[in-house]
Amino acid sequence: MSTNVTAAVEQSPGSKPEPKPKSPRAKLSYPKVLLIVSGGLILLSLLRVITGATNLTESGQYTAALNAAVPIGLAGLGGLWAERSGVINIGLEGMMMLGAFSAGAVGWEHGPWAAAAAGIVGGALGGLLHAVVTVTFGVDHIISGVAINIMALGVTQFLAKLWFGADGSAAAAAGGNDKQSPPMPDMPTFTVPGLSGWLHSIEQHHWFLVSDVAGILGSLVTNVSWLTLLTVVLFVLSAFVLWRSAFGLRLRSCGEGPIAAESLGVNVYRYKYAAVTVSGALAGLGGAFLAIYVHIYQDGQTGGRGYIGLATMIFGNWRPGGVAMGAGLFGFMDALQLRGGGPTVHALLLLLAVLLVGLAVWKLRGGQRIQAATSLAAAALLTVWYATSDTVPLEIVGVAPYIATLLVLSLAAQRLRPPKAIGKIYRRGQGK
Repeated sequence: MSTNVTAAVEQSPGSKPEPKPKSPRAKLSYPKVLLIVSGGLILLSLLRVITGATNLTESGQYTAALNAAVPIGLAGLGGLWAERSGVINIGLEGMMMLGAFSAGAVGWEHGPWAAAAAGIVGGALGGLLHAVVTVTFGVDHIISGVAINIMALGVTQFLAKLWFGADGSAAAAAGGNDKQSPPMPDMPTFTVPGLSGWLHSIEQHHWFLVSDVAGILGSLVTNVSWLTLLTVVLFVLSAFVLWRSAFGLRLRSCGEGPIAAESLGVNVYRYKYAAVTVSGALAGLGGAFLAIYVHIYQDGQTGGRGYIGLATMIFGNWRPGGVAMGAGLFGFMDALQLRGGGPTVHALLLLLAVLLVGLAVWKLRGGQRIQAATSLAAAALLTVWYATSDTVPLEIVGVAPYIATLLVLSLAAQRLRPPKAIGKIYRRGQGK
């Protein structure tokens, strides 16, 4: 009797049906990551053979890509620290400016390592200001970040005129002016002896896949900046601290549920301050890398890399590994358009068409017919474009990295999960 009543209640029109359990998302395990990497290498090798675009897998291409990815990756990692604590950091661009200027101001007199330290301090000061304004005074995070970007631009331009371009100053005598600092010494690099030359010799044979892998690995052991190695260490250390330590657990709890964290004895203000200051320091180091790489600070040197770093953080789903992948993608495209130009970017049209066909098959298996048809149509248009042209206009080549970033973000948008309390104003004791 009771069973029948229960069944009737469950089937009554006014009752709400039980929600269907969500199917768990497949996680990227190490075998899957290796499979994706292997597939990418094979595609690049085939593309090089078919199109003759040798720049795609040359060691010089990946050396340039690595150097382009480091400042973007540091900015993205900085944004990850801040946003995992619940603070949106749009001011990454301004903090990179402060880091680049600080590096230029110190580096020409005291060398590249002092420049890197100065960049960290300059960016950390910008992060500290952002923390004071957002955490203590409760200003909207977006407004504060935009204000820091504008302020950093004005401050660096004013101080450059005052310090580098003043008539009769030591900086002006050493080659500085209103727009740039005097040159600084080179940052040391390291090369693995024996292995570097052996990989380079294999690369020159242009064997299918083998020479391509040798070219990529050769870029990792030839003339690598010590700041690049430091960046790798910072990514590994951040992953460990944020996901494998009590400090990281408390910090991430501030971004997920600050009221609940406070009820458990976590000083939310302190953790937010620490996270945003570290965020600024990492972005400042990214700005310092730009100045150290070209030996001088220049006005407008960051070139929007702070915003791209923010995009890589979102693409990476607020994870260090994802940020590294996003920065690597942008660095690869940036180096490709600088080194290869129109013909090499033209070869990528064919690769993009193949990837869109694969995306269409995946969408079709999921029952998303409209998205699958759109992907197939785009693949067909790219194939026609590739077949009827020999190069890509320089205007498109220049914006290729940004187009790639937008495409990746649009594809990854459905799988993103930001911290729950991100951007929300928190006041101490508001849960009582």
